[in-house]
Amino acid sequence: MGRLFGTDGVRGLANRDVTAELALGLGVAAANVLGRTGQPDGHRPRAVIGRDPRASGEFLGAAVTAGLASAGVNVLDVGVLPTPAVAFLTSTLDVDFGVMISASHNPMADNGIKFLARGGIKLEDSLEDEMERQLHAEWDRPLGAEVGRVRRDTGSAGADYVEHLISSIGATGDALPLSGLRIAVDCANGAASDVGPAALRAAGADVVVMNASPDGRNINEKCGSNHPEQLQAVVVASEADFGVAFDGDADRCIAVDHRGVLVDGDQIMGVLALAEKEKGRLADDTLVVTVMSNLGLILAMRDAGIRTVQTGVGDRYVLEEMRAKGYTLGGEQSGHIILSQFATTGDGVLTALQLAARIQQSGAKLADLAGAVPKLPQTLLNVRGVDKARAATDGVLQEAVAAAEARLGETGRVVLRSSGTEPLVRVMVEAATQATADAVAESLAGVVRDRLAL
Repeated sequence: MGRLFGTDGVRGLANRDVTAELALGLGVAAANVLGRTGQPDGHRPRAVIGRDPRASGEFLGAAVTAGLASAGVNVLDVGVLPTPAVAFLTSTLDVDFGVMISASHNPMADNGIKFLARGGIKLEDSLEDEMERQLHAEWDRPLGAEVGRVRRDTGSAGADYVEHLISSIGATGDALPLSGLRIAVDCANGAASDVGPAALRAAGADVVVMNASPDGRNINEKCGSNHPEQLQAVVVASEADFGVAFDGDADRCIAVDHRGVLVDGDQIMGVLALAEKEKGRLADDTLVVTVMSNLGLILAMRDAGIRTVQTGVGDRYVLEEMRAKGYTLGGEQSGHIILSQFATTGDGVLTALQLAARIQQSGAKLADLAGAVPKLPQTLLNVRGVDKARAATDGVLQEAVAAAEARLGETGRVVLRSSGTEPLVRVMVEAATQATADAVAESLAGVVRDRLAL
């Protein structure tokens, strides 16, 4: 069997891969690992748990909570809130760890369980491995008054999170920094359906809300950051200044300008990086991105005197680099953007507020701001049924890649990336024109098929 924990907790089809029994066991394991780490004798461990609104989160959350309490952990159940809200509360409430029940942007039938260490940060691999070992270990069951207690939040947690968000752009008291802006918001029928619009309104914006009626079944369904078509139409029809779309657990944000044109995570990062540099708040004038970020972003940042550091694909690798070097801004093309001055993880609502504040302060339209971060044409092909393990070592393939890179020069690049779960290799090519990107990608995909065929 493979490792239980993936790049973002435990995730799979709810009630088949991610079951109530597994959730219960993980709750106990978390209590015995995260609840005991570095704590003095006699300390009663505490945890906060939240979830997105998908139906399976109800029984999975209850099972995790039961496991935690049975192992002596006091639990604060904050109900439906975004992943970054649970991370924020884990930090500010000074609990031992946090738990989020969500499958993020995945379809409704999936679900997942993610744990956050003290301070609201992602777990190190060693802690996840220890929890996995604890799933099959004997443990001492507390009795009587030693069992944990469960308290359900009555709304103050969400209010505290919103207050934190709006304070990041100076929206306190009578100060309404987004006054005069009309913003369309697609909440993906997810965890930000209440707090997302509430934060933008509290900052003074006129908010046009869509897909904010979660029923447990409609999360991410033809809406949100993975399906921005509705938002694009609504922005134009409502004459909004711009729009934003979150995913199911609101750790992502993409945008749409007043013309209905999509502005992805790369362009948002570029806009925010330029703003942070202007304010002198961009640590080491550095932006952290993944190898899949568009070359247009990297070139635009270079021209602006901003260095880019590239990591492997996945927000955890961006976070690791940011924490190791003290960088303050990073993220992914998907809209998973981390502003470490205000958050320990990607936060879609925070990103929306920061973007809105930049638009308001600059007096420019989003289309003009995003225009400073042009996107090079990009082609991505998935080559299936190949021996992905040989992609990095096959000499003929590597020569083909080198020749393609020489042909593209400084205005293009090639990325070959093996899938972590399937027998496929992803071929990504960026070039000065779409025709060149398509031609080079097709050529390299052919070499991959010929050389790595199973």
